[in-house]
Parts: sequence; C-alpha cells; structure tokens
Amino acid sequence: MLNSKGIHPLQCSERYGKTVTALFRGIRIIDAVIAADHAPTVSELSRWLVVPKSTVHGLCNTLVELGLLVRHGDATFVVGPHVMRWANAFLAQTDLANEFTSLCERGEVSADETFTLSVLDGREVMYIACRNSSAPLGVTFRIGMRLPVEFPATGKAILSTMTDREVRDLLSDGWPKPLTRHSVTDIDDLLRELEETRRRGFSIDNGQIREGMYCYGVPIRDSSNRVVAGLAVSLLAMLANEQDVKRVTENLRLLAHHLSVRLGASVNGEAKLTQSAE
Repeated sequence: MLNSKGIHPLQCSERYGKTVTALFRGIRIIDAVIAADHAPTVSELSRWLVVPKSTVHGLCNTLVELGLLVRHGDATFVVGPHVMRWANAFLAQTDLANEFTSLCERGEVSADETFTLSVLDGREVMYIACRNSSAPLGVTFRIGMRLPVEFPATGKAILSTMTDREVRDLLSDGWPKPLTRHSVTDIDDLLRELEETRRRGFSIDNGQIREGMYCYGVPIRDSSNRVVAGLAVSLLAMLANEQDVKRVTENLRLLAHHLSVRLGASVNGEAKLTQSAE
C-alpha cells in the first residue's frame, strides 16, 4: 500500500527476507527524498518508509558523507551532487539520448523551437534529453524531470501505441491531480484522445501541462520496432496556427523517423502508430 507520498513502505517482510540491507534502505531513502514535495526530515523519512528513526539517521549521515544527500541547516535533506554524476554516466551510455544530442549539434533540430525526449517509467514520463529554445514558454524542460504520463504530448504518443486495455491496466491505480484546467480528467476522455492521436499521426498537449503552451508528440522505436520513447515539440499557443502546426509536426515526424532508424528500426517513411486499440 502506498503512503501519502506515493512511496512503498520499506518493511522487513518475507517478500524481501535477508535482502533488506543497508544499501537497499539507502536507495529507498534517496527515492523518498526525490519523491517528496519538500525537503524531508529524518522523522518524516522514518515514518514514510516504516524504518526506525535511528536507522534512518545513520544512513542519512552516510549518504551525506558520500555526496548522495545534502543536509540543510534545518535538519532536512535534498539530493546531493553525486547523484548527477550517475545520471550523466547513464545518459552518456544511452544511445537514444546521444542520437538526439547529435541531431541537435548538427543543426537538424531547430533552435527556434523546444524539443523534448522522454521515456516511460511506471506511469510517468521522465525526460532524458531536452533542447530548450529562447521562446518564453513559461517552463524550462530539464533532464530528469517527471510528469504524469496522461498529460504531456510524449506520454500520449507512447500510450497511443498501446491497446485500450493496456492503457487501463497501466493507469488503474487512480488519476493524477490535473496540472492545468485543460488537463484530461479521466480515462475515457484520455482514450478518446489516444484514438484521435492514432488517426492524426501525432499527439497533442493543448495546454495540459502548462497554460498557453501547446506540445505535439510522436513515438520513437528501436530495432525490434518496440516503442522506447516519445519526442515532442513545444510552442506558444498563440503560434499554434494551422500553417505552423503543419510545419512543426512534419519536422517532428521526420526527426522521429531519423532517431528510430538510427536505433535500427525498420520503418517505411515514418514511425507509425498502432492501429485502432481494443
């Protein structure tokens, strides 16, 4: 059962047995700090993870020494700089992020528009590469940023390649809090959006993650034709006229095709969405 922070309690149960080690608990502490909507204290971490306060205190001290956590003057904790070294090492070994960066460096990704690349992690999308433009979108995308899969264009693009049954199963544990007044509010409305996405060939976030910003998304496939990510372009809602939308979505699908091909996908023309879901 999840607690109020959406974290699984860490318990010495039969499920984990003797594998519940200091390392495992340390990782859960870092996960809890990342998931919290504020810098937590030892007492809060102890309560959320159902681990003795003395144990959490000792582990936090060790994590601070290793640079994995930073202790503030009010005895709260935030993620430390050493975590970024791991994240950078992971991204450096990720073909998809490297290929996106290569396209940006060669000038194939327009510097006048914001492009984002994200992968599905549970029921969230996690951004693994971003190219922010100078346009005042009201939000700056960053690597490691997470959003509920239901709202962003990349999430909708990925979901559109699943069957309705698969989408319902993935999102069966409740609905996230809307990010704006335009955010889709239930599974049935989302499934209608996904059906439109399949017919249209790209997804649309019409201000669902940020008022005044429109995003358009398409899926990325690998050598086994499996969808591994979503690619999106963002622009101000006031610029989302028919001519500009046609231009940016055609460019977006071309970029997605290039990325998919570079990953070994066998695609004719451009990466295609699945047919009508069950």
